[in-house]
Amino acid sequence: MLVASTWRSAARTDPGKVRARNEDAFLDCPEQGLWVVADGMGGHQGGDIASQLIVASLAELPAQDSFDERLKGLRQCLHWLNRRLGQELTVTAERHDSIMGSTVVALLLEGDRAACIWAGDSRCYLWRGQRLYQLSKDHSLQQQLIDEQQMSVEQARAHPAANALTRAVGASEQLTLDVLELQVYPGDAFLLCSDGLYQGLTSDALGNALSLASPQVALERLFDGAMRGSARDNLTAVVIRQ
Repeated sequence: MLVASTWRSAARTDPGKVRARNEDAFLDCPEQGLWVVADGMGGHQGGDIASQLIVASLAELPAQDSFDERLKGLRQCLHWLNRRLGQELTVTAERHDSIMGSTVVALLLEGDRAACIWAGDSRCYLWRGQRLYQLSKDHSLQQQLIDEQQMSVEQARAHPAANALTRAVGASEQLTLDVLELQVYPGDAFLLCSDGLYQGLTSDALGNALSLASPQVALERLFDGAMRGSARDNLTAVVIRQ
């Protein structure tokens, strides 16, 4: 049974100003309490196929299970997709260096419970009490350099392979997902987005948009800001609030 959702959401994707193809995909399902952003691995064959497959598969998960069962099902589905994309690769790849993969960030909400699940550098933010929190932590070389080499953000960003992902669905035989569970409070707002969106915006710009009462207006503010910049990558965002 579907519980009437107290959540309102709005979602949008755009190829940006440079890329001919959009390899991002999103799922916007407030009636099921499930939202997803997937960013196909740029430049790799099948990046758009991988992101679309993730979104389509997660959309088919049963919504009538308990929160814990749904979270377990979501994780199992992503592990299955990781194996499937790995198999597709061996069947279709003519070159050994091609990868069919995608980042994923998903948000599951029910009552006062929330779970954020991710692999890669697509992000989940929480706006609470006039403060912005980044719930997810990027699985990227840039973040690894900051964590392990104690580099500053500026130093890590200057690394030639800073944007390389350390985790993604379909990128390696074993997929490791990060999961963060939290309690939801009245007035909370969430943002799921691909790196093309957040790289073009400051934390203040993200927070200012999420402070707006309407998810649709917040979304327009985010895209207006991002498109004023270089918008070299595909941009996708989903804004969720009560």
